[in-house]
Amino acid sequence: MEVCVPEPRIHALVHAQRLGAGRGLPRAQRGGPARAGLAGGEVQDADAVAEGFGAIDISVRRFFPSAAIQGIAVQEMVAGGKEVILGMTRDPSFGPLLMFGLGGIYVEVLKDVAFRVAPIGPDEAEAMIREIRSFPLLRGVRGEKPSDLNAIVDALCRLSQLCVDFPEVLEMDVNPLLVKPEGEGAVAIDARLGLAP
Repeated sequence: MEVCVPEPRIHALVHAQRLGAGRGLPRAQRGGPARAGLAGGEVQDADAVAEGFGAIDISVRRFFPSAAIQGIAVQEMVAGGKEVILGMTRDPSFGPLLMFGLGGIYVEVLKDVAFRVAPIGPDEAEAMIREIRSFPLLRGVRGEKPSDLNAIVDALCRLSQLCVDFPEVLEMDVNPLLVKPEGEGAVAIDARLGLAP
């Protein structure tokens, strides 16, 4: 992901050209962790980048008239796959506690998650994945391709190592991690992390 800063419209054009076609201007962000959550869409050329930037700028100012826009994120548009969530919180008694489940809205509705104390290796990560009730959805149902379970195992192991190596990370969520079909990997769409003061 590239973040463009003022002179915003010019930087958006430069970053999008550097990234290549098929990128989006998916979100405007204002101070701190608050997000406007405004979709831009896929852009194919410099004119589309300028138009997308303008549309996001107008929308942000309509909802947040006094917003100081510091930039707009330009990142690849990713489609398809299954959404999962990876999380970590630092428990005072047990240390870093990892969490895995279906992501997006499903984690809130189904509350179908697995937990482990870090550090974990690939076998334990795979056991976490298979432990959730909704695991059959990741295997593929009714002709769907199976999800890239190896990519999830890798992401869980990396999260485990990150929280062991950096004790100042108190909590972290990757939601969603978009898992593509088998052999195609996974992409973190959104992440949040809290650090010790």
